[in-house]
Amino acid sequence: MIEVEVSKIAFYPPSKGYAVLLSEVGGDRQLPVIVGAFEAQAIALALEGMKMPRPMTHDLISTILEDLGADIKEVVITDLIDGTFYAKIFIDVYDYSDKEIDSRPSDAIAIALRVGATVYVENEVMDEAGVIADELDAVGEESEDLTEERITASSASEQSIDDLQEALKKAVDAEEYEKAAKLRDKIKQIEEQKN
Repeated sequence: MIEVEVSKIAFYPPSKGYAVLLSEVGGDRQLPVIVGAFEAQAIALALEGMKMPRPMTHDLISTILEDLGADIKEVVITDLIDGTFYAKIFIDVYDYSDKEIDSRPSDAIAIALRVGATVYVENEVMDEAGVIADELDAVGEESEDLTEERITASSASEQSIDDLQEALKKAVDAEEYEKAAKLRDKIKQIEEQKN
């Protein structure tokens, strides 16, 4: 198995979804996994360590497992069948044998990021669908980073930090987490430029 880490989430125009790029640890291959907007948002929030006022589905699952004394050992992307990736979550359950649970890769990755579990890709899957990072950059030039998408129609740089913070609060209250993450990043960028 090959250990990977989420290196980037990019908009993928052909499917109007997002590509989660899993980079080989200590290697130069990447595995692009196409996910929906909700799944991309869940992964992006976990990557950023952003805490929501109310738990999202993956937060809830992680909390339930923790409260039951279960420990997620690892997540493995196991197969690629007819263009669809398959994954398993390996769980160590207290006083029981280890369990392996079928999962969509997007859900498995979102949960793994929340609990700090390692993500792996089977060698055969990486051999079949993995690409060299430079090749992927050339193919994905039309893609935009999730964090670089437009925040609003007006230029965010013209808004004050107070306005952005108010917009951030409203986005979180409305559970528009993708927008909230972008606003938070913009606030950080402006603050860093001032310093």
